[in-house]
Amino acid sequence: MIVEHQFGPYFDQGSKILLLGSFPSIQSRKEQFYYAHGQNRFWKVLAHVFNDDVPQDLPQKKSFLSHHHLALWDVIESCEVVNSADSTIKKAKPTDLSLILNACHIDRIYCLGNTAGHYFKKFHPELLEMMSILPSTSPANAAYSLEKLIACYKAIL
Repeated sequence: MIVEHQFGPYFDQGSKILLLGSFPSIQSRKEQFYYAHGQNRFWKVLAHVFNDDVPQDLPQKKSFLSHHHLALWDVIESCEVVNSADSTIKKAKPTDLSLILNACHIDRIYCLGNTAGHYFKKFHPELLEMMSILPSTSPANAAYSLEKLIACYKAIL
């Protein structure tokens, strides 16, 4: 069964860096915002990288993103997926990145995990010179400790 992305990107005119996940988890779809699963290390990693407090609620998360000039979205608009496992994604359709790219001055794009990177390369080959891949902050990515993730994500700076 095809699952649709149920909420839009987060960005404002000050956004300069676009962070792209693959497709929202069940918990993120339920809460209607990115990286909502309590065990995902995304917000903790970014807080360390930017030497800031970990945002706790939706207004704080949006304020954090705006303050650090970050836009946030996913590469996939719809797909078949089992639970929240990227490895099960099939029949993926791309999001329309022009919504962000035409509205603000993005100069760098980071795909958050190999799945996001794979689909970005497939859907947006014309943007490859702007894109880098960072490791997934998912708890399923046990190969990366919090400290190792923080070290990798410092590339954003």
